[in-house]
Amino acid sequence: MTEMTALEKKRKEKIRIDEIAQEALDDALIPKPVGYRLLIALPNVDETFGGEIVKATKTLRDDYVLSTIGLVLDMGEQAYADKDRFPTGPWCKQGDYVMFRANTGTRFKVGAQEYRLMNDDSIEAIVDDPSVVTRAN
Repeated sequence: MTEMTALEKKRKEKIRIDEIAQEALDDALIPKPVGYRLLIALPNVDETFGGEIVKATKTLRDDYVLSTIGLVLDMGEQAYADKDRFPTGPWCKQGDYVMFRANTGTRFKVGAQEYRLMNDDSIEAIVDDPSVVTRAN
């Protein structure tokens, strides 16, 4: 096993610092939901069919637009606060994977990650294992 030179160590550390700085910058750029809205991160879409055939750009776009599963990242201060509409309390919490209708919410990207801002009542289910749920065609 060869040892890293001092220059290689510095370069490696700089790359890691740059990655951390970019993550912090991306986090700072992600809009914060207001009112009764939720911030949902969409799962990244596979760019190939079965790892071999590359998907067309339109197919990738459709996979994102028609996504029905996401991760709740943040909630506006009024999300699930209306006791008349949500008498049993919130339907989900930060960190939950949730299901919603395709095309729901405002779509946007920060860096390579796609997000949606959607209303609190757009959530239809909590998903324990999002890896086993796929959209029906």
